[in-house]
Formats: sequence, structure tokens, C-alpha cells
Amino acid sequence: MTYPGFGAYGAYRGQMPMQMAMGQPVPGGVPSVAHAGSSGYSVYSGAYAAAAAADPMWTFFSAIAGQDGEVDAEELQRCLTQSGITGTYTPFSLETCRIMISMLDRDNTGKMGFNEFKELWAALSAWKQNFMMIDQDRSGTVELHELTQVIVAMGYRLSPQTLIAIVKRYSKNGRIFFDDYVACCVKLRALTDFFRRRDSMQQGIVNLVYDDFLQCTMAI
Repeated sequence: MTYPGFGAYGAYRGQMPMQMAMGQPVPGGVPSVAHAGSSGYSVYSGAYAAAAAADPMWTFFSAIAGQDGEVDAEELQRCLTQSGITGTYTPFSLETCRIMISMLDRDNTGKMGFNEFKELWAALSAWKQNFMMIDQDRSGTVELHELTQVIVAMGYRLSPQTLIAIVKRYSKNGRIFFDDYVACCVKLRALTDFFRRRDSMQQGIVNLVYDDFLQCTMAI
């Protein structure tokens, strides 16, 4: 079984960590250290603060993050809106921001730290570039067959039935809006990563405990 590359980002040609393994820090990010018994807590002081301050993304993140150095879904929504990453497209909905956090929330805090935010930014930049390539008229929407083309281009090998189910789930009146497109990309990546971690033989087959299945699908 051949799975898509890391995150199934697609043909992004910017400075993105394509070969970075899931769970590894983003190059240039702030090192995360344990704090108060909670792994992954980023301490923004001393060298850490200097490294973060030198990163332009820190401006958007630090303006919203609380003293714990993390953002919840509502804070992430404000952060992304203020950053302007969606450009002329409609800002991300709260629900889309929730599943963005779930995709990268490795310590199960329900929040996102700066390193995770940088990783998310790389993914969003790539997904946006793919969307803009097919949204030639800049209407903020793409057609159904175009979504399936992008999914295939990102490396997913899905059955026609699965592609139809995805299109039905994320289309509105025969079109897919940017926010729904990103939500689709997030869920595809998160579910694929969940499945891949359990597919020890890389054959596309796993045995799932019911509770494990529910924890994954309900969290995303």
C-alpha cells in the first residue's frame, strides 16, 4: 500500500518541509519542552523567545496566543483571519479551525502551539496554491470534477465511490468553496495518518477497536 506523501500536500513548490516526518518540529520553529507535567508546552523565554521573534509568523501567532503559548479554535480562527492567508477567499469557519487543531494536536490539549501553527501554515499555503490553480476565475469555488482531480494529484488513490462520497459531503449547489475544500484536505490528511500509523504491514488493511475508531472520527 502506497500512501500519499507527508500530509498529501500536493505539488507545492514553496519552502515547505516535504520530507519532514510526522511529529517532528518544523525547521525554524520554537523548540517545545515539557512544562508543569505537560509535554509539548513551548516556553517563550530566552533563546526560545528570540527564535520566535525572528519569525514573521510569530507576529500573527503571539497577538492571539495566551500566556500558555497556544491557541484554541476560536483564537486560531482570528489568527488566520488577521494573517490574510485566505486572501480574497472567505475566512475559515470555526468548524474548519477545530479540525485543523485536531489534525496536529499530538498532546491532546485541544490547542495548537507555535510549531504546530507553522506546520499548519505550510499545509494551508500548499492547499491554497492547488486551489488557486483550478480556480482560474477567482470565484472562490471549484467544480466537482476539479476537486477529484486535485485529490488524485495530491497522491490519494481512492475508488470512484469514495471520491463521489467526498464530493457530496463538501459541495454546495454543485460547487466547492475554499473553506470546504480545506476542511476536506484536513480530514483526508488526518484520517490517512490515523490509518497509516496502524497499518504496520502497509497493505491498506487494519484491525480497529471500536473505541479507537470513535476517538479518531469524532475528534476530526
